[in-house]
Amino acid sequence: MNKTVIVSNRLPLQIQIENNILKTKPSVGGLATGMKSVHEDGNGLWIGWSGLTEEELNEDLSNKVKNAVSKQKCATVPLTQYDVNNFYFGFSNKTLWPLFHYFMEYTEFENSQWESYKTVNQKFADVVLENINDGDTVWVHDYQLLLLPKLIRDKKPNVTIGFFLHIPFPSYEIFRTFPWREELLNGMLGSDLLGFHTYDYERHFLSSIKRILRLDVKFNDIQYHDRIVKVDSFPMGIDYDKFHDAALKHASLKKEEKSELQRRLDDHIQAGSNAKLILSIDRMDYTKGIPNRIKAFEYFLNKYPEFKEKVRLVMLAVPSRSDVPQYQKLKRETDELVGRINGQFATVSWTPIWYFYRSMPFDNLIDLYVSSHVAMITPIRDGMNLVAKEYIATRTNQDGVLILSEMAGASKEMNEALLINPNNFEEIADTLKHALEMPFDEQQSRIKILQKRLQRYSVEKWAKEFMKSLNATKNIDAVIVAKKMNEENQDTMFSAFKKAKKRLLLLDYDGTLVGFKNNPLDAKPDTNLIATLDKLNNQEQTDVVIISGRDRETFEKWFANKNYNLITDHGVWLKSKANDWNMLERLKTDWMENITPILETFVDRTPGTFIEKKKYSLAWHYRKADPELAQIRTIELNTVLTSLISNNDLSVLKGNKVIEIKSSSVNKGRAASRWLAQKNYDFIFAIGDDWTDEYMFEELPETAFTVKVGFKKTQAKYYVKGTEIVRDLLSKFTN
Repeated sequence: MNKTVIVSNRLPLQIQIENNILKTKPSVGGLATGMKSVHEDGNGLWIGWSGLTEEELNEDLSNKVKNAVSKQKCATVPLTQYDVNNFYFGFSNKTLWPLFHYFMEYTEFENSQWESYKTVNQKFADVVLENINDGDTVWVHDYQLLLLPKLIRDKKPNVTIGFFLHIPFPSYEIFRTFPWREELLNGMLGSDLLGFHTYDYERHFLSSIKRILRLDVKFNDIQYHDRIVKVDSFPMGIDYDKFHDAALKHASLKKEEKSELQRRLDDHIQAGSNAKLILSIDRMDYTKGIPNRIKAFEYFLNKYPEFKEKVRLVMLAVPSRSDVPQYQKLKRETDELVGRINGQFATVSWTPIWYFYRSMPFDNLIDLYVSSHVAMITPIRDGMNLVAKEYIATRTNQDGVLILSEMAGASKEMNEALLINPNNFEEIADTLKHALEMPFDEQQSRIKILQKRLQRYSVEKWAKEFMKSLNATKNIDAVIVAKKMNEENQDTMFSAFKKAKKRLLLLDYDGTLVGFKNNPLDAKPDTNLIATLDKLNNQEQTDVVIISGRDRETFEKWFANKNYNLITDHGVWLKSKANDWNMLERLKTDWMENITPILETFVDRTPGTFIEKKKYSLAWHYRKADPELAQIRTIELNTVLTSLISNNDLSVLKGNKVIEIKSSSVNKGRAASRWLAQKNYDFIFAIGDDWTDEYMFEELPETAFTVKVGFKKTQAKYYVKGTEIVRDLLSKFTN
């Protein structure tokens, strides 16, 4: 039975050693809750770090940890203290975390930490590979493991891999500053499905894919080698019932059953009819905007002094990464701000800010949620923010107001909250006043809609939706007509080749025999390619034809001393071995005078593009242009050209990052048919990567072995990954 393997930086377990005795208990975080059903129902296994370094474990304790986590359907990844310092505290939290949250001033690019990040991702891969088989499903989580999907895919191509990023993905302008950007993107593209919290993060990721890796993206599909990688957004929810039910239970508590914290909160609320509590809960992290929030509250008290001695900000800051300098500085700044504001505004009976710097048990969190009239959640940048959702779930009377930063991922699905810019103190102060004075009817109408949505899209629903989409990727191959050229297909083809008495090999050039270059003139054949072509060309009873859209002059220069069969200009010129060139089609070229100025206009308006003037066609190349601008320009150019050439016997060909205008009367299909008419071939092989090669595939007989380079919709029977595979395939014909 196939299994589902979950991989995250930490296991969903809290493991401690006291007096050489091991203690384990389940974690209570959002991810652990959401993945519970996937873990339990999917014949599952959860892989991650135990939280204990190798230095803390002797052989006996190490075995105890393995046995303990194994009983919980988990497996551990062994990490040393060096790994933790450089991979986790180093690269993950000093490079990726600040960069992805737009805090470039805190971002460090240390090569030693990058090397540690790669090493630890490989350690995770080793454990995953020990525990998976073909047909299994792997779901990798978060920024600590961005390289892991590719490491798994390289060794186990027949597993299904999903990846979910729980933090923002930054815009291209931020991400492009990252020194190892290609490696990171390729690592992520080992997945079949990539998930993000919001469409914005998805859009930023696809923008980097197009601009940095120059891959084709159609809607949310990335064409990557011989696979389609799906990208989608899945906003993570909460365990709604857990928080709602806890709030209902809280409401039924008798006075003597209430916590000390709750009694203190009640004292403030009961101090007067206008007494209100404003809640703030965060980790002590610079992304959460805590100093800004405190300053905005100070601005509010100064702008609206009538709320003094009536409202109180209850601020819970949970300790986080307290050994990192930026976090230590943040803690000092927060302490000083709270002290200054309390000193400035406090009276004998009123302190404006209640400040807690510690973790609180679940019951105390419920105390805070149900007692607060307003929740002020204003991060500067946040992947999602589940605190905002938890507050809404606890509003059992459907009252209360949520003020939420528009920079939090949660804001995209919580439009009924009061959305603010966390850097705009004026807006925050006015919004806070509006929240404190909001009529109950308006509170209720907003909360009702939010609760209904959160209840429907819980964390379990989030996990199910992701797994449903991940499983659907297994059927992507069905949309591509061609089959993958595997060993079995090759054996059949080479067997037919050996038996045949007259063989024909039709070979496209650009994108097939050589990879694409920014300048087409740089795609000159190398010595290895020439050696392979020579061997093929010298085989008895074998005709090798290079059939290309290239112009005759270029091929004359490149293959001047070779007796190859060449067809150029999409089928205008033919040269057969030792014979001279022969024109197959007589074409007019006067149309080029009218089209050239139009293409020049598009070159001027689209940086990175240029015109290639051939003898019988014009090509507008846009490989180096900004992908999104190029997408707009190609639509514009196609519209202009279509209206101009409708009565001129011309065609517009859309190739790989190129638009070519040529005569309609010539194409590779017609040229291939003419060649076939010369001899009665009993073996035909044709290979190409472009839209222009489809004419050739269509004209060839059903018995031909037709191969598309790249994972695209095609008339060919088979497909291969890229030019390296093509060359390997051709060399096998010579053996």
